[in-house]
This record gives sequence, structure tokens and C-alpha cells, in this order.
Amino acid sequence: MDTAFHKAIKKILPAQQILTDEAERLTYGYDNSRRHALPDIVVLPHTERQVADIVKACHDFKVPLTARGRGTGTTGATVPVRGGLVMSFEQMNKIINMDAANRMITVEPGVTNQQVQQAAAEHGFFWAPDPTSAAFCTVGGNLAYNSAGPRAVKYGSCRENTLELRAVTGTGEIIRCGTHTTKGVVGYDLTRLIIGSEGTLAIITQATLKLLPKAESKYTLKFTYNSMDAAARAVSSIMAQPDTPCALEFMDSRALQLIRENGADISADAAALLMVEVEGRGSALQQAADAVIQAARVEGHLHTEQARNAEEAAQIWQARKQLSPSLRKIAPKKINEDVVVPVSHIPALINGLNQLSDQYRIPIVNFGHAGNGNIHVNLLINPDDKMQMASAQECLNQVFDLVIKLDGSLSGEHGVGLEKRDFIYKELGAAEIRLMHAIKKQFDPHNILNADKTLPAL
Repeated sequence: MDTAFHKAIKKILPAQQILTDEAERLTYGYDNSRRHALPDIVVLPHTERQVADIVKACHDFKVPLTARGRGTGTTGATVPVRGGLVMSFEQMNKIINMDAANRMITVEPGVTNQQVQQAAAEHGFFWAPDPTSAAFCTVGGNLAYNSAGPRAVKYGSCRENTLELRAVTGTGEIIRCGTHTTKGVVGYDLTRLIIGSEGTLAIITQATLKLLPKAESKYTLKFTYNSMDAAARAVSSIMAQPDTPCALEFMDSRALQLIRENGADISADAAALLMVEVEGRGSALQQAADAVIQAARVEGHLHTEQARNAEEAAQIWQARKQLSPSLRKIAPKKINEDVVVPVSHIPALINGLNQLSDQYRIPIVNFGHAGNGNIHVNLLINPDDKMQMASAQECLNQVFDLVIKLDGSLSGEHGVGLEKRDFIYKELGAAEIRLMHAIKKQFDPHNILNADKTLPAL
């Protein structure tokens, strides 16, 4: 790397905020995918001004720049494939303002999702996005991926729950977009454009998040069915009720078999399971729960379990929490995709995935957010087996074809990064991709921000 560039960075940051030793840089070259690349330099900014000056230096010297939270993403989006500079936001982790009167909180990008939830809870609020990695993942990463979680079925993702951003473009220019109000139509909606762009358009330095009041109480329910078709009919029936559940999760037969082997109390004749939470207060909550129970009793329904207290609710959710660790034990380097299809097409997706599993002799385990059709598809493979990996790539290609055939999308909340970049043409046309490249060039004329990610080459 150009020594003049190093000198420029040293003028911006003190020595303790610059990492050049290879052993230190090594840990900043990965995310939760199987990919790794070594950055040439790592910086730990403390202020927005430092971020802008570093980006300007990268722009002037045409040095690739990868922004990074905690590396919990699964698609390789924070892997610095071109080397260059990694900008880690671990030290920009302040809660700037908690505004309970206006139901919003302003934070730096390095604040974790859990820290936001804890600060909001002290005032009776919560932030809707609740990914599984909430204890570790950062707000900056959540926004970059437009992360969601189980609550998205009722409250939406980051795009629906972010009011205002401050960010730095690929030229080092500081911009503000959005408003501190829930209504505002002045200019183009750059906030929603930057959210989900995986750091390819601008680097978020501050976010004002919309908070929601915590419900007085919740009811947790578990339903089992004799087929995936029956469970999908129940999902459609439940979602037609006036009170939308705050969570609606599912597991297929192979997922159930796995958790049975780990001690979960699931009847042997159950081929699908739904976990549902409804929230509210007083008699209205009981009425909502009763309506969900009635809606869930479609043909093929086997059993209903309703938690009577917080301990029983935790036990119901424990089965879901056990699943990912169990899969990691079986296949530590499994392929984990998060596709989305219309709810009514879930049975066709699961049936098609089972056929592909048999065809390619690869175990596929499916679970996820049934209420919005966001399914986590897990191919249990050994990446050290070259023949199985080749077979898995062809299987994955067929998985994506199936999703598109069912009017679905290739990613619901994990993003695109590197893992899905070359499949994007299955979902988007050449005209749309050309337009997206043109938008990126306006934000980042030298293509330094997370180059090679998200968008396939023209």
C-alpha cells in the first residue's frame, strides 16, 4: 500500500486507532461466512469527522474501503476481498440521545442491538428489529443489511423503523437524510436507499431509530401439524385475523427430527410446527389469543400448547433456540440461505427443497419466519469435500430457481454480499442492475466502498 496513503491516515488518527500488525489485521478479515481476506490496514474511528477524512483519503488514493460492525453477517459482505482499509466501528458506540417524549433514540453505528433494546426498555419502549445475534450485532450492521427477525411480521424491518441517518459518501462528503418526524416527503427517500445497501453507497455514522411501546403482556402458543401444507394453511388463516401476531415461526419435519434428538418434547407424528406470540393487554389479549387458536385449527392440526407463564414460554422458544447450535454441531460450515416466498407458496417451496435434498443427497433443514414467508434454508455440507461442494453449488442454483419460480426473493434479511451476488440476475433484470450501478457511481465515483459486493458486474 502507498506509503503516502499511510502518512495521510496517520495525520487523521492517533496511532492507537490504527492497526497495521498482521496478527491484529487478521481478525478483521472475516465475517460469519466461510470467507476471509486480509486487509492492509484497519482503522478505529471515534468521530464522524474522522470517518469523513478517512473516506476522503481513500477516495483520493483510490484505496478500497470496507466498513465493519461486529462481523456477524453470513454473506461475506464485510470481507475485504480487495485488501485495502477496513473501518471498524467498535469504538463509535455511544447512545447520543434517548428521546422518550418523541419515541426515538439516536445512536452511533457501533452500538449493539441489545444495548438499544435495553436503553429503550427503561422507558417502556423497544426497537422492532430483533435478529438472533442481537447481543453482538451492531445497529450499523443491522441497517446495512436491513435486518429484521421474528417481530418483522408485525412491525417491519429497519427501513420501517428508522427516522434519520447521518452518513458519509464515497467522496468523503457528510450527508443527512430522513427526518425526526414520522411523516416527511421532502426530496427522495435516501434513508431507505442507504439502508440495505451493505455499505456500498455510504457509511452510516449516526442513526435515529423509531421506538414502539412495549406490550403489557404476551401469550406464547405452539401448534403441531401432520404436514407442511396444513401448517401453511394455518399461517394464512392466522395472518387473516385482525390482530397480527408479533412472531410466527415454523420448523419443518427435518428440523423437528433434529430437535427431538436433542431432547425436545415433540410428538413423533408431527411433520411441522408453528410458534406464535400475540401481545396486548387484559381481555383484548385473551380474545386475540383465542382468535389465533381458532384460526390455527385447520385440517391437519394435531396439538395446541399455550404457555401459562414466562417459564413455559421460554421452554416453547427453547426448541427454536436449540436448532441453530444443533445444526452447527452437525455441519459447522453449513450453507445458510434466507429466501422469501409468498406465504401460500411455503408448501411448494418446502416440497421442492425436499426433492432437491433427495436428488443431490444433501440434508436440507428448513425453519424461519412463516408469517412473512422468510425461510432459512440450511444445506448441511462439508466444504472440505470437493465433490459435495460442487453438488451443493448446483443444488443451491436449483434452490434459487425454485424461489424465483414461486414469485419469491433470494434474500429476506441476510443480504447479498458475495454469497448471492452472482445469482442476482435471476431476480433483477439488466436494466435494473444498470440503474443500480449508476446510483452507486453517484454516491461513490471511484468505487471504493465495499467494491465487488451486492451488485453483479454489468
